[in-house]
Amino acid sequence: MGRLTGKCAVITGAGSGIGRASALLFASEGAKIVAVDLTEAAIDETAQMVRDAGGEITSVAADASDEPSVKALIDLCISKYGALDVLFANAGISGGLVPMEEQTVEYWEQVLRVNLIGPFLAIKHGSPAMVKQGHGSIICTASVAGLRANAGGTPYSASKAGVISLVQTSANSLYGTGVRVNAICPGLIETGMTKPIFDGARARNVESKIGQLNPLARYGVPVEIANMALFLASDEASYVNGQAMAVDGGLSSSLPFAPSRRGA
Repeated sequence: MGRLTGKCAVITGAGSGIGRASALLFASEGAKIVAVDLTEAAIDETAQMVRDAGGEITSVAADASDEPSVKALIDLCISKYGALDVLFANAGISGGLVPMEEQTVEYWEQVLRVNLIGPFLAIKHGSPAMVKQGHGSIICTASVAGLRANAGGTPYSASKAGVISLVQTSANSLYGTGVRVNAICPGLIETGMTKPIFDGARARNVESKIGQLNPLARYGVPVEIANMALFLASDEASYVNGQAMAVDGGLSSSLPFAPSRRGA
């Protein structure tokens, strides 16, 4: 028996990176998946990968920050698979790495709409079905940038700090219902979002320095975040609620410092 056998899950941002890794992992553990991404070609590719591995999945091209679309995704999962047990609000965008005076209100609105209002809509429309059945796990992708400064641009960091607050307040709003709401705070993970960082480092032949500020002295890969999402989605995390789980190699455990090698 898989860790998610009999469970039905919606995963947004599943066309690549963390979302794709999570869709593959959840399906391998027995979950039936509704996978969502803005790009049809990307989400269809994820779906084919899941099917090739023997999993059951429905792919949908939709905007995870659009309220009617989010409600439709929840309704689809329930009508097709009979329940909504897990909702992973993972879709997000980066950016904002320009001076504060050059940032526009319009760009802030875009980042907040996708990164913060999207998870809010997932909780708003996903939780009623979970409350009705007396259980459910909602997981939101935040970031270490929501915990500390200097891990992302200003609008991105603010949006992710908002996600952390959102899961805390939502967990308490759902007091006594059996519905859990948690966040994952990834550190530096190699995904499409961070591709410019990795491409730049490789072009300068300094890839070995990527991630050197965390105690593991390396960057992470999407499946390492998917593993945390799997834990939070499973019954193994039945007493974990309202938390922001950092998966960052230890980056958020320390103040800035100059790395040193043991024995050096």
